Amino acid sequence: MIDQPVSLTLIVPDQLREELLDYLAEQSDLVSGFTASYGAGHGADVRLRTPAERVKGHADQTAVQMILARSDADSLLDRLRISFAGTKLVYWSTPVTEFGTID
Repeated sequence: MIDQPVSLTLIVPDQLREELLDYLAEQSDLVSGFTASYGAGHGADVRLRTPAERVKGHADQTAVQMILARSDADSLLDRLRISFAGTKLVYWSTPVTEFGTID
């Protein structure tokens, strides 16, 4: 059976951004690269951690996306559950039907 690729997205609060990006860079056996972009978190479950976020009405966050084999995504999530326990990182994965580079 082929290990179907997935797109794994992590949502990290700004306070943990650099720590998470450094951590992902260290996981080179699973993660060959990723993209990080700034975002604004809205919703009932979003934690507004700073006075500035409470005034703005949204949480400053980073969305990190990567394409991984399903088994590597599962392994990375297991590691994140240990290394970032209690941080309330949000994640989701979606199947990837095609992935490549246009030269």
